[in-house]
Amino acid sequence: MSTATSSPLPAFPQRLTRSLQELWPGIALCAAVAAGGSLLAEAQRQAFGRAWVDALVLSILIGTTLRSLWTPPKSCNAGVAFSAKMLLEVAVMLLGASLSVTAMLAAGPWLILGIAAVVALSIGFSYGLGRLMGLPGKMAMLVACGNSICGNSAIAAVAPVIGAQARDVAAAIAFTAVLGVGVVLALPFLMPVLGLNEVQYGILAGLTVYAVPQVLAATAPVGSLAVQIGTLVKLVRVLMLGPLVLALSLRAGSEGGKKPGLARLVPWFILGFLGLAALRALGAIPDMLLAPLSTVAGILTLLAMAALGLGVDVRSVAQAGPRVTATVVVSLLGLGLASLGLIALQ
Repeated sequence: MSTATSSPLPAFPQRLTRSLQELWPGIALCAAVAAGGSLLAEAQRQAFGRAWVDALVLSILIGTTLRSLWTPPKSCNAGVAFSAKMLLEVAVMLLGASLSVTAMLAAGPWLILGIAAVVALSIGFSYGLGRLMGLPGKMAMLVACGNSICGNSAIAAVAPVIGAQARDVAAAIAFTAVLGVGVVLALPFLMPVLGLNEVQYGILAGLTVYAVPQVLAATAPVGSLAVQIGTLVKLVRVLMLGPLVLALSLRAGSEGGKKPGLARLVPWFILGFLGLAALRALGAIPDMLLAPLSTVAGILTLLAMAALGLGVDVRSVAQAGPRVTATVVVSLLGLGLASLGLIALQ
């Protein structure tokens, strides 16, 4: 009888080593892009006394420009994808520790009802516009859900429920990826034009920016209150994906669709965000940990924004087609107007 037994413990360091070897080229590329964004932001502070374009936004711009002019080697793909997803989700989760209950209460209970109304109106408007532009029903629904709730995440969650074809999903995601970056870059410049304060700007960003992490990039140049309000509004908007997908799934049985898993309805990092926010409200997170957590979240967000830029090729807009382009752009404008209407009622 042999005394040699296999143990799972030695295999873990080997898997970890292989994972690090696969990830580090892409993470290093993201770090280089993020460093470039940080250096340009610091150069602005030295020259003008302030950074007119934040490091987060600059990292997106550098990454997007680089990706549109050059295709990174395949060895970078895993690390860039890891930074754009996992590091980003961890950063959002950690942001929950900095969420102020005071800011949440200041927003008022009316805001949740307002967000629900804006999302419902946006879905109806976007879907109707898509059908008017000649888009197939499933494609119009993908665009409507992506535009109204949370971009690629909503598209990915809704697609299997309604039985959407792969080419429709790819077209919708390709365009929202590019347009999402454009919204992040443009919003801070609209704040003085529209005469918005930090709370109002946070509401606008939370209602119009596609992805939760992109809200950080859109609101960070404005201030911490805008970040908190924008994230809160965006999370409420994302949580509406659950009821929407549930409603669609009730209609999908006869169309070959399938019900999504719980992770599609409520992503883990949103649960983590809410959990840390609850711990902060209960005083369970020591004050001495708040600054380090915020610093870590900031670094991870910077890396993730660089990865976001590296994942966007502006040439992909042409592949989405003019009808999809027109539908998404007009729908986004409608969503913006509805958001401003909600702000005016505040």
